[in-house]
Amino acid sequence: MRVGSPRGGRRPGPAWPRRRLPQTAAFAVGSATLVLTFLSSGAPIPLYNTYRLENGISSGGLALTTVIYFVTTALSLLLLGRLSDHLGRRPVGIAALLSSLAGSLVLMHVATLPTLVCGRVLQGLACGIASSALGSYVVDIAPDRPRWLPGLITSVVPPVAVPLGAIISGALVEYGPAPRLLIFVIMVCALGLGALLLVACPESVAERRPAAAVRTLRPRVLVPAGAGRPVFVAGAVAVATWSLGGFFQAFAPALTSDRLGTENTFVVAVVFASLSVLSPIGGSLTGRLSAGTAVRIGLGVFVTGAVLVTAAVSVGTIAPFLVASFAAGIGQGAAASGSMRGVLSRTHPDERAGVLSTIFLISYCGAAVPGLITSRLTSHVSLVHITYGYLTLVVTAAALAVAATRRPSRRPSPEPDGPLQPRLADEPA
Repeated sequence: MRVGSPRGGRRPGPAWPRRRLPQTAAFAVGSATLVLTFLSSGAPIPLYNTYRLENGISSGGLALTTVIYFVTTALSLLLLGRLSDHLGRRPVGIAALLSSLAGSLVLMHVATLPTLVCGRVLQGLACGIASSALGSYVVDIAPDRPRWLPGLITSVVPPVAVPLGAIISGALVEYGPAPRLLIFVIMVCALGLGALLLVACPESVAERRPAAAVRTLRPRVLVPAGAGRPVFVAGAVAVATWSLGGFFQAFAPALTSDRLGTENTFVVAVVFASLSVLSPIGGSLTGRLSAGTAVRIGLGVFVTGAVLVTAAVSVGTIAPFLVASFAAGIGQGAAASGSMRGVLSRTHPDERAGVLSTIFLISYCGAAVPGLITSRLTSHVSLVHITYGYLTLVVTAAALAVAATRRPSRRPSPEPDGPLQPRLADEPA
């Protein structure tokens, strides 16, 4: 790893410790395990319609399950988001993988709503911990170039990996053997392998303080001095994009069946995934633009797509719905990546876990609160009117984000070339 010099230049770091993976491999493992945690979280979503038809779990129960998942993730970020600053990224990241593995084991045996909720709680706990610990690890050990890569990964992985996991699961459920078991068996094996590979990676926290970790359990929302505006922009972008993503997760089975005319499990997964699966394209296309410009362009595309999605739901046509949703996903990736770059450029290494926790806390609350409201309204309000409500929230949050980008924060970057890179703890001084 290379450490930033006082003038913003680069000087070569010391040799990597023996019996540890090199930087490039460790970065790949950190990114892959972050992706894997969220992939596993998307696996049960195509089965929601199966649970509804075969086990009698209502649409309201499924929406409530989604809310509980988001709330669990938000609470784990609030209470456990800074643990990796003191215990190290690797051990906390491994704990996240094991929690996700346990959730997959529980979901193999869903027959009632409480079992489904238990599995989703374990997965939500895993996603909350991974967002902070593995997300910070990816930023810590990212290569020097391209500079936009860690921001793209940390902002895009959660909303993209979940629907990608749903697509894989939907294909296996619809066309593979043992539809209620196969995807979870695969996830258990992959998560176990990921945990083993993470053990072989170097630690990026230079000084671990287990005794101080207890203090991090006190709820705290971290916004570094001078970074309030970038965090506000990232939070508003998160509310706009994650709220609509929560709608897709909770209502994809009913939406596909009642409004788009099919109960095919794979189509349900594609409908759910369509909003986010192309997000990396948006992030990469705008990677060379300024953070504010990327946010404004991305939100413009996203809001336009959301309006067209609402129109397609009203009419009940699947092809325009998917086209509009895919386009919105590209805009989502541009806006989310740009807002995350704006935050990371003003965040020191020892603030990363806390700041990422804050942003993801806002993200999950932005999905959970509207979901909690709509879960209570499903028996009284039509799906079309629920869609109108989500569109109103999307437009409002996007407008606030765009307005806030007009006056950038004056706090300088930690170094002219980007965020400071810490020395890995396993390297000799």
